Amino acid sequence: MSRADTILELVKASYSTQPSYKNPSFYGVPENYDQVKTLRDLLEINYKYSSTKKQLRENLIIRIKNNENPFVGIIGFDDTVIPAIKRGLLAGHDILFVGHIGQGKTRLAELISEKLLSPIPIVEGTLTNDIPTELPYTHLVDLINGKEIEKKTPEFHVSKDCEELIRNNGLDTRIKWVDGKQRYRYVLATPDISVKDLVGQIDVVKIIKKGIELYDIDSYSPGYLLQSRYGILCLDELPVLDPRKQVTLLSVLQEGRFTTGAYPVFFKPDVKIIATANPMDYTHSGKIIEPLADRLKSHIETHYPNTIQDETLILIQEMDMLNRDYKSTFLPVFILETITRIFQKIRNHPEVNSDRGVSVRSTIHSLEALIGEVECKRAIHNNILVIPRFSDLQCIFQSSKFELDEIEDTSENRIEFLNNIIREVMQETSLHFFNGFFKSPDLVAIRNDFKDKSFTITQNQYQIQNFKLQEKEPDSNTKALSNGRLLYTTQLKQFPQLTNVVKRAVEELRNKQNDLIKLAKGFGIERNLEYIEFKSEFNESNLGNDNDDKEEELWAAMIELLLEYLRFTSPPILDKKDDTFEGTIGNV
Repeated sequence: MSRADTILELVKASYSTQPSYKNPSFYGVPENYDQVKTLRDLLEINYKYSSTKKQLRENLIIRIKNNENPFVGIIGFDDTVIPAIKRGLLAGHDILFVGHIGQGKTRLAELISEKLLSPIPIVEGTLTNDIPTELPYTHLVDLINGKEIEKKTPEFHVSKDCEELIRNNGLDTRIKWVDGKQRYRYVLATPDISVKDLVGQIDVVKIIKKGIELYDIDSYSPGYLLQSRYGILCLDELPVLDPRKQVTLLSVLQEGRFTTGAYPVFFKPDVKIIATANPMDYTHSGKIIEPLADRLKSHIETHYPNTIQDETLILIQEMDMLNRDYKSTFLPVFILETITRIFQKIRNHPEVNSDRGVSVRSTIHSLEALIGEVECKRAIHNNILVIPRFSDLQCIFQSSKFELDEIEDTSENRIEFLNNIIREVMQETSLHFFNGFFKSPDLVAIRNDFKDKSFTITQNQYQIQNFKLQEKEPDSNTKALSNGRLLYTTQLKQFPQLTNVVKRAVEELRNKQNDLIKLAKGFGIERNLEYIEFKSEFNESNLGNDNDDKEEELWAAMIELLLEYLRFTSPPILDKKDDTFEGTIGNV
């Protein structure tokens, strides 16, 4: 048998025989697919490509049967968005996510591609994910034998580059497996996107370099649709595309193919389209043309996190710590919850424009800014731990993105509004943290502690304080000054009952930190947990004693939390005047 006959038999047998392989993890690929490295290997296993919709459906079924969650890291959507996505994928629908900014719409599209698309074999070095076995078998035989192929239909199967690679290398043509993550194409819809960007265009450089004719397919440069071939094309903010460009997508959704320019060829990208839209554009402005909206068969509404817990977990997962040394940074759970409460309160406030939304990104960016504030004000200069506390919160205005609705949306009004929200949340957080913590004798003892004494808080207690001794007996704060610094631990020596309570509160914090880590791991969150782990040095028995400066920041954070709580007991234990806490008169 001649070489040509051998190749013919190999290809015919491969095309006509069902594959025998199975993969418990991914549908339609062999378990050891990474060992299939050449076209010969691919033909010998009788590989058959399955459509994108089929892959998504079958892989989702595998995950459901195995009780696996393909949407790990998506928090707060378990009972709403996720079931809708599963229904849509099982039905083979293209999807439109409708929701405000910062609701994880594009993240959902990424996960669908990454977790639910099977790896596919492409000819290494091709831009349009060319699968050689998608060629008609007679074409593949001719290419392997080094011949030109005679095309009788105007359908695009593989690129000219792919044909040349197979013609030159035959059965030794290199195969590369690309996973779903690599076949995900994100496109932010902007007014400057053209029809050619979507469907491709004539490449003048190719024409000049190769000396080819103007409308030869060899001059074609693929657009977004073909670049995401056999994968997912995510069109973010679809309504921004004008109607003429939206029409381009209709034939892909309706018939699974498109044409471009004067090329006598039609393309079948087998691409799943997932689009996103803002509710204002989607429901009020009508910027998605009706035929396109109709062909995006599942319209799924997303939403912001409904609970403090959900948004706090998202905050932990998404915060960017810029490779900070986790040993030098500690984020108390009450600070994380404070940031979350602030933005949940803003988001749901009647004076805030709900049409614009308040993104979870504001929550994340505000925590990052808060950490930067601590570094700038205290940590870098004094070489101390980075631990945010209540007195640092005023810095978050720069990352608080919201628009006032009921009153004039000026910078001054937004600052005043945010300050009021911060004060409310400090009260809520402190009451929540110490709920059930105190008994009446504790409060009586603390009130007695504050008789004729006061406690002063400051954002940077390490700086030299400007104070002036009065002719009368100096108060407790003046006595507590250490080398001109208003250290919290030094002041605390004047308050033995308060000291005991803070020690207990630190232990309570340790328990809450551990509970939060356990909760995060239960949701599959692994990122950034080291920044909320209770530091080993915080467990020392001499915490808060003399010469124990490294815990000053932890004590300062806990003291500020506790003093705020004591303002809001019923009746209040303390009054606050500027930055000084004083005891009140009355019975507990």
